[in-house]
Amino acid sequence: ARQPKDFEELLTMLQRGGWEVKRGKRMNLCDIETIRAVLGRHGFHFSKSLGQNFLTDESVPRRIAEMSGAREAGNVVEVGPGMGCLTAELCRRAEHVVSVELDRALLPVLAETMAEFDNFEVVQGDVLALDLAALCREKFGEGRAVACANLPYYITTPAITALMESGAFEHITVMVQKEVAERICAAPGTSAYSAFSIYVQYHAKAEILFDVPADCFVPRPKVDSAVLKLTPLAQPAVETRDEKLFFALVRAAFNMRRKTLVNALGPVLASAMSKEEIVSLVEAAGLDARIRGERLSLADYAKLADLASEKLNKG
Repeated sequence: ARQPKDFEELLTMLQRGGWEVKRGKRMNLCDIETIRAVLGRHGFHFSKSLGQNFLTDESVPRRIAEMSGAREAGNVVEVGPGMGCLTAELCRRAEHVVSVELDRALLPVLAETMAEFDNFEVVQGDVLALDLAALCREKFGEGRAVACANLPYYITTPAITALMESGAFEHITVMVQKEVAERICAAPGTSAYSAFSIYVQYHAKAEILFDVPADCFVPRPKVDSAVLKLTPLAQPAVETRDEKLFFALVRAAFNMRRKTLVNALGPVLASAMSKEEIVSLVEAAGLDARIRGERLSLADYAKLADLASEKLNKG
C-alpha cells in the first residue's frame, strides 16, 4: 500500500477507510479502557525494545504541559508522543506542536487520537538522527520553542544531550527515570554525582518538578520516574579556557571514580606531566592531592583545567 506523505494525508486515508476520527472528538487518553480500545483497533503491541509505557494518570501530562513553558513559547517539539496524552495537553496550550515519533505503528493511532487538533503534526523519525535546530527553523521560523518528552529510559542520556546541543529550546521538560533525574541534579560528593551531572549543569539550570510513581503507567515499569526541567544557560555555568580539556578531565576523574584524582588524571596528562607534576597541579588548584574526582565542583574542575591548559601550552 502507498505510504501517506504526511499526517493530514494519513488522517484522510483513515477517515475514508471508515475510522472514526472526526475533528472535535475528545477522548481520555489516560483511561486504561480507552487505551486498550484504541490500540486494539490498530493492532498495536507494546515494544519493550522501544521502552513504550503509556500514562494512566491524567494529572501527570496536564502538569507537565502546564509547567513546560508551552503556553508562553507557543511552539513545542515533543519527543515520543505515544498515544498522545501529553501531546493533547500541549496542543491545548501551544500554537504549534510537532511530535517526533520513531515507531511507524503509532502514526495511525495518533491520527485517531489527535484528530481534534489542527495545530498538531507528527514527524516520523529518530530524534537522535534529526537536526533539531533545522526542524525548528522549518516548522517555527524564528519563533520561540520548548521541548517536551516522556523519554524511553534507554535513550535518556543521548536524547537530553541532543536536545541541549541543538540550541533550539528555551526550556526542555522531560520525564525520565527518577534515578537519572537525581543524578543530573546531584551535588558534588554524593553517590549520584557523575560526569553527566557536570555536563548538564555546565550547560543548563536543572530542577526536578515532581515524581511520577511506576503505577501511573501501563505496562508498569520497574522503577519510578520524575519530571525534570532544564533551562539552557546563555553562558556556561563556569568559565574555562579550554572546554575540551575541562570535559576530558571530568571524564577521566569519573572513569576511575574510586581512585584519587591524581591517579585518575594520569591517562589524560601523563604524556605531558610526571605524577609529581600532576600532584603539584592538583594542589595548585587548592585541592588535597588525595581527593577523589567525585568531590570536585564545576568551579574546581574549571580551575584545574585552566591550570592544566596553561602548563600544557607552556610545554
